[in-house]
Amino acid sequence: MLTAYDKGKTFSFRLQSSDGAARLGEITTPHGIVRTPAFMPVGTQGAMKGVHWRELAEAGADIVLANTYHLMLRPGAERIAALGGLNAFINWPRPILTDSGGFQVMSLSDLRKVEERGVTFRSHVDGAIIDLTPERAIEVQRLLGSDIAMQLDECVRLPAERHEIERAMRLSLHWAERCKRVFEEDAASGRALFGIVQGGDDRALRTQSARELVDMGFNGYAVGGLAVGEPQATMLAMIEEVVPHLPSGRPRYLMGVGTPDDLLAAIARGIDMFDCVLPTRNGRHGLAYTRFGPVNLRNARNADDPRPLDPQSRCPAAREAARAYLHHLVKANEMLAAMLLSLNNLFYYQDLMQGARTAIAEGRFDDFCRATREGWAQGDGATDQ
Repeated sequence: MLTAYDKGKTFSFRLQSSDGAARLGEITTPHGIVRTPAFMPVGTQGAMKGVHWRELAEAGADIVLANTYHLMLRPGAERIAALGGLNAFINWPRPILTDSGGFQVMSLSDLRKVEERGVTFRSHVDGAIIDLTPERAIEVQRLLGSDIAMQLDECVRLPAERHEIERAMRLSLHWAERCKRVFEEDAASGRALFGIVQGGDDRALRTQSARELVDMGFNGYAVGGLAVGEPQATMLAMIEEVVPHLPSGRPRYLMGVGTPDDLLAAIARGIDMFDCVLPTRNGRHGLAYTRFGPVNLRNARNADDPRPLDPQSRCPAAREAARAYLHHLVKANEMLAAMLLSLNNLFYYQDLMQGARTAIAEGRFDDFCRATREGWAQGDGATDQ
């Protein structure tokens, strides 16, 4: 049942404890509490592909991400607002973070023009020409009613020339100022606005971006423009460069990341929040994440395997369905395969975050990471299940 928006609650972040650079925290929003480290499943068009919102809540997700770009094109932000906002529209009672739409503009639109005032692009839905300015990006997110909004930024795929990375970084800083100015006109809502650190794989540009955003003053800070083609080592180096310049009393969000190993490595470097399509996208392609590493259900080795994915999992799909059956569903292109494997993966990601939170609270995060990675190394043929 959908809970009411609590106007008495405003956005806040409380750092509860730390273990090395890893942090345990709690974000308060008008729609509830988010425990950090937190993984945000991606509900691209107001839906979790193949997974019901009720199941996502059972998996343990405190917050989800919705895509501004897709929702403003279809069904439209104004329509969603008229129907009570995004929480009511999708019947999700917990917090929502909306991205600004900038990444989708850059990645999905064949025709786009980026300039100081904003970006003009052709809709992939109906071909209409759309203007997305920093002001409009904030307006759309206000209409959606998300608890956390993101500034409009420009994300450059790596590798890229330094001059192009610097141009996009400076433009993103200018857009951040405009987003903040418009957002503060509705400050009484209790919602939050995050700035996005850009700068590609250049340490100096990353530092400059982080410092200038902190000077502007945001409710939280995201590290954007990573997991876009660079090696993991480069991503981690950029996190290490940025985090020391971010205030400890604000949440830190690594956008679009990533694999389970990416998450553990980033938490160890002080990141609090993540989002990624991998759990559901890989589930739709036959890949299951387990405590014994990934299991590719397309492989013929699973055709006669009666074992479940993991009899100790909280997820019914992982406990009850034989690998042989899941293999059959995948090979037959049955919709149920995508549903069951996506659900397994979402449970796994949430359990990984809960394990990290518990380990940080108990001062054993390094041991938790070591044991988790040793489990992955056993492979999907583990015998001690």
